[in-house]
Amino acid sequence: MTVQTIPLTLPPSADPSKFADFGREVVGVNPGDLSPSDFAEIEQLLYKYDALLFRNANISPEQQYALTKAFDPQAESYGHGNNKTQSTEKSILHPDLKTIPRVPQVQLIGNGTVYNHEGLAAAALKHPSHATFHKTVVSPADEAAGVTRFYRWHIDAALYDLSPPKVTTLYAIHVPQGPQQTCRYDDRTGDVLPVPLGTTAFVSGRTMFDILPRVLQSVAVRARVRYAPHPYVWMAPAAAHSTGLAIETEGKERPLAELPSWVEDKVKVFPVTWKNPVTGALHFQVHPCAAQELHVDPLPDGAPREGALYPDGAHLTDLKEVRDLLYKMQRPAIAPNLVYPHDWKEKDLVLFHNRGLLHTVVGAFRPDQVRAFHQCNLAASDEPVGPTTEDVRRYA
Repeated sequence: MTVQTIPLTLPPSADPSKFADFGREVVGVNPGDLSPSDFAEIEQLLYKYDALLFRNANISPEQQYALTKAFDPQAESYGHGNNKTQSTEKSILHPDLKTIPRVPQVQLIGNGTVYNHEGLAAAALKHPSHATFHKTVVSPADEAAGVTRFYRWHIDAALYDLSPPKVTTLYAIHVPQGPQQTCRYDDRTGDVLPVPLGTTAFVSGRTMFDILPRVLQSVAVRARVRYAPHPYVWMAPAAAHSTGLAIETEGKERPLAELPSWVEDKVKVFPVTWKNPVTGALHFQVHPCAAQELHVDPLPDGAPREGALYPDGAHLTDLKEVRDLLYKMQRPAIAPNLVYPHDWKEKDLVLFHNRGLLHTVVGAFRPDQVRAFHQCNLAASDEPVGPTTEDVRRYA
């Protein structure tokens, strides 16, 4: 059997030419009970298109965990560690996740209070809002009129000790209905994006790399990013940029000496670009809010040096310089015409290539608007693969 797919329904804001190889809806397949041959096709499709949608799925936490694990059979723990998301109260992730007791790799996320749910008698959920994380916020009048923001563009990953998950699965159980909102960038560009209430927005890491000018592609293929130890605790006192794509550099990060115990060999240093295991394409994969330093290798022998940035290599440790450079490289890819804001329906199951895209929650709910999703990702059994020597020579 050949798995059937159809293109995702794009919003009017999206440029269809930029989504030719992004996202597919899978039809006629039960994701909770895939045959080995069907899964093999699904695996190839996911890496080719980076996001797959199954409508009207019926999938238990156990089945969701099994499906997620099939992409990395040696993986076992939740991406941030089983039962760890609620144990560190200083982490910005602390209020957002509740663990399903019998399947600790699956998290309950959403908004409002959910009762008698998969072994949880009462789970008080809180949808992340830019009002708790950004340096500035939209006015109460604008918020009442439906204006909102991206929360935090990110990769699902602990970025300390554990390796970034290969795949994240998101399953919609309760989806509040409401009017469309307007996501405002508030960065003096005038950019706005109409979004469904409570959307999850996605951007392609491949597009993020492909649209860069050559001089920045050269930096991207030569660079590695060093993440802060326990980055979600480190960044918690700080505040984010209005696009959700960076932390404002104000010296508010928690000092390293005040972080939970950490050791240097568990600090993560990853290539800025990750190689797709199926297509071979390079994806720009950096969690901008967690980045602390950048290492740039020298240009390879024979590469043109005129106009090149950091031709002799560099080690960037100034936090503002690191953030400004990453923002310059990543901001073009979150332009409104390059964002896919998914319009969630109940029983939607979305699988996304966590090593191939960035995503963010968007919007805000009232306390009485109950939203419940199951999320699963697993700390990977291997590390991301960066560009080859040939890739570096091609783009440097």
